[in-house]
Amino acid sequence: MNSAHPNHHSGRLVPAVGASALILLLAACGRAGAGDATTSASPSASATTSASESASASASTVATPSPDPLGAFACDFPVTGTATVTRAQLVDVRVGTHAGYDRVVFEFEEGIPAFTLDRATPPLVEDASGRELDVAGNAFWALVMREASRVRMDGTPAFTDTDFTPNFPKLTELVEGGDFEAVSTWYFGLDSDSCIRVLRLDDPSRLVFDIQH
Repeated sequence: MNSAHPNHHSGRLVPAVGASALILLLAACGRAGAGDATTSASPSASATTSASESASASASTVATPSPDPLGAFACDFPVTGTATVTRAQLVDVRVGTHAGYDRVVFEFEEGIPAFTLDRATPPLVEDASGRELDVAGNAFWALVMREASRVRMDGTPAFTDTDFTPNFPKLTELVEGGDFEAVSTWYFGLDSDSCIRVLRLDDPSRLVFDIQH
């Protein structure tokens, strides 16, 4: 899908400032008497001041973009976060795309797990089998969430879709790399390396990863 909210997905789907300078140059030519010069000087000065102020105000408005309310993107890895619960039950994963970024959402029943997101280099292997995974992309990230699982305490999975191939501007594929002994691993396949913004949201509990275009 072409646009997604953290709570909507496609298919199954799921921080620039410019400066400007304005120079106004007015020149007058001709011969006039003292009275004419006095008469014309006031409106010319007034018009110049008015035009300058108006142009400056306009330039100032254009050159001051609003900050992104969601926060800035960061390009340093790894990115880590602390847990808010002793065990996080993963109940859904969604992917979507927005103007300027692709989004991956991990939704939990209650609370957020500790996590580490870092760059990864193939081969990308499945935990715990060691089987090599074929993940589409030219750059890769690995997300490891500790004390988190999509498998419920009774042994049943909360969901079964674990491989997404949206071919978004940045996110090419998202695939589960393992859910073993309460460690949930996911691989991000990207068109090229990028920067990340991580959000922690409540009601419901979500970890949101925005991948900058």
